[in-house]
Amino acid sequence: MYNVTEQISNTNRAGVDIFMSLANTTFAGAERLAALNLNAARNFIENGTATTRTLLAVKDLEALVSLQKSMARPDAEKLATYTRRVYEIAAQTQEALSEVVKAQVGELNKNLGLSLDEAARTAPAGSDVAVNALRSAISAANTAYDSMIKAARQANEIAEANLAVAAAAVIPRKPARKAA
Repeated sequence: MYNVTEQISNTNRAGVDIFMSLANTTFAGAERLAALNLNAARNFIENGTATTRTLLAVKDLEALVSLQKSMARPDAEKLATYTRRVYEIAAQTQEALSEVVKAQVGELNKNLGLSLDEAARTAPAGSDVAVNALRSAISAANTAYDSMIKAARQANEIAEANLAVAAAAVIPRKPARKAA
């Protein structure tokens, strides 16, 4: 006979493990994002200082206009690169969290199937209709879950494609160097 206290203890242990996995994954993503933001802030300060020094060295209006034109393109490229990195971190973190959830849904389905098998075995005669109805409902829920996962992946692929197109529009390809 299966001990109910042991079952509750195992369930609680599994819940803590799941929570720790989700927390660690989330914190790892947050750490990567914080590092990216600190690096971006450092670069912003360094570039701002260099730009200020360059502006202070300008002697005439023509040099100022030329400087302004030369500075706009790199800033747009840096913004596009930064945005792409933020998106990559978010997508990777989301994928890792999805894997944890997917594993838990699989485990839940397995345990639910085992519980239904046990219930069907010990249930009174004639209750097979109710058990089959529950199996059908679980199957429908799994199908809906799979459809949602597929739709989320497609949305993610579309977002990645749009990001690539936007990045290509902002960051032009550099021409290949000609061999001498």
